[in-house]
Amino acid sequence: MHKTSAWPLSFIYASLIVYASLYPFGEWRDQGIFALSFLWQPWPKYWTGFDVGINLLGYAPFGFLLSLAGLRSGRGAPRAVLWATLIALVVSLAMETAQVFLTSRVASNVDFALNSLGGWSGAVLAALLEKAGALDRWSQLRQRWFVADARGGLVLLALWPVALLFPAAVPLGLGQVMERLEERLADWLRNTPFLDWLPVRAIELQPMTPSAEMISVWLGALIPCLLGFCVVRGGRRRGLFVLLVMASAIGVTALSHALSFGPVLAWSWFGLPVKVGLAMALGTSCVLLLAPRRVNAALAILCIGVYLSVINQASNGPYFEQTLHAWEQGRFIRFNGVAQWLAWLWPYASLAYVLTLVTRADA
Repeated sequence: MHKTSAWPLSFIYASLIVYASLYPFGEWRDQGIFALSFLWQPWPKYWTGFDVGINLLGYAPFGFLLSLAGLRSGRGAPRAVLWATLIALVVSLAMETAQVFLTSRVASNVDFALNSLGGWSGAVLAALLEKAGALDRWSQLRQRWFVADARGGLVLLALWPVALLFPAAVPLGLGQVMERLEERLADWLRNTPFLDWLPVRAIELQPMTPSAEMISVWLGALIPCLLGFCVVRGGRRRGLFVLLVMASAIGVTALSHALSFGPVLAWSWFGLPVKVGLAMALGTSCVLLLAPRRVNAALAILCIGVYLSVINQASNGPYFEQTLHAWEQGRFIRFNGVAQWLAWLWPYASLAYVLTLVTRADA
């Protein structure tokens, strides 16, 4: 089987679809009706462009990745498109059927049709790009730009901008899980003797100071650069990659704030600590452009450790909690699971990846 990043990306995307479709996983019930009865229900009279767009676009990348994986594995275009479309259709049908048993969700034949159409359109797009030779040119470009075993790093780098879309207590702040994890553990252990085993802080978590925000932004922008240096060939290509990372960090964070707080406040996060942190990340990355792959991986391990320590010593704050509530219960409920888990787990997955690079004999 041809090694391609499309396989792991399609598996990850499928798991995120399951999470986003069934979130918040509570209050399951049996309505006493046939589970597939939603398929022949009348179409809803009211719908919004947002609902149509999110259902189409939500499954289009899934169909694209499945079709691409089939094409890179030697399947012909018709078989790859059919295979990807059927899988997207089955996944969508399974999710809508499961939503029949969730009180917070409503199974919809329109959602099922739009999801299936989105998966088909993504699969067709992959086949058209293959026919036009774009995928072959991408393979040639990948050979020139990236090392042979770059698949894991490319997957992580592709997921990084998506993770940044989820609201963060500090710009580029990923992996801030300790406060929520402690709260969840306390809920699980309530009314049990194990609750006393949880450590109690002498001082409650405090909002992040400007200096700590600067450090977290610096490391938050530097870590994907170091990760890229582990898979990108040559100093000139690494320099272009750094510029792409910086542009993505600024653009995606602005988009996240626009979605969370409105377009007027899209740049409210871009204060002096953020500007200094981004400048430090840019300067540090330029110094390390020619550093060996293993050196960059070792530095990434150090940076991720410090970064997670700084991020998880700061409190979320009441305004951040209100923003999370808006995402988790409002119009972003379908997208919440995708971005939230990526925002929580991306640094830890990156840490595991660079650890394998450091310990490998051929790195």
